[in-house]
Amino acid sequence: MASLLYGAGWAGGLVFVIGLFTSILIALELGRLVWQWQVASGREPETTGVGAVASAIFALLGLLIAFTFSGAASRFDMRRTLIVQEANDIGTAYMRLDLLPQPARGELQEIFRQYLDARLDAYRAVPDRKRVDAALARSDVLRERLWTDSVMASQRTSSTAATMLLLPALNAAFDTASTRLASTKEHPPSVIFGMLFALCWIGALFAGYGMAGRGPRNWLHALFFVASLTMTLYVIVDLEFPRLGLIRVDAFDEVLQEVRTGMQK
Repeated sequence: MASLLYGAGWAGGLVFVIGLFTSILIALELGRLVWQWQVASGREPETTGVGAVASAIFALLGLLIAFTFSGAASRFDMRRTLIVQEANDIGTAYMRLDLLPQPARGELQEIFRQYLDARLDAYRAVPDRKRVDAALARSDVLRERLWTDSVMASQRTSSTAATMLLLPALNAAFDTASTRLASTKEHPPSVIFGMLFALCWIGALFAGYGMAGRGPRNWLHALFFVASLTMTLYVIVDLEFPRLGLIRVDAFDEVLQEVRTGMQK
């Protein structure tokens, strides 16, 4: 599912919503068909215990939805916080390059600008995975060069301020970047999503079975039930992949862009 959404972007999200809505609606109708089949075959439809089982399934579904939604929302907030933190760390490290003498300062500032450009390009390129990987690879090369050249420049200067202030600031900026990249890959195990979708389908099956025993089909109730489940699951998945759907963290990249604008060139 993650690879489908990542590779297809908006199209993948639309396919996901339509497929989920259709599958839940089919499960609802299957429950109704089971009831009708029992009636047509002359058998008494099963009613004993069905309500208790359906209640248990929906209780478990509600618990799982609450668990996954809470986790997705927490990870979404963490990703936004990490963007701001990276912007602050990069801004601090860039300003501390002023501790170095020329021409090393100017050379390192130019490398730093290229590094930040590569970081911005990586996240703007989503969902184009090849462009993302290329931008991240470029930022890794620039990071190594920036660190190596900063260490050499700090050793050549007579002041210890560069070593004591610049290098820790660079290390903090690089650590935050690594943490931010890791956070984009942090998702619940696939089995949890599998359980969530399976419980939705099983619950819809029991709901359709129970609704069939209460008279003619009510499309309004059925569609509201299916739409509610579909939108709930979509919001959870959207929070997990906040650069692909309606819920996005792109606006927070403006904080990094402002830092880049403050770097003059």
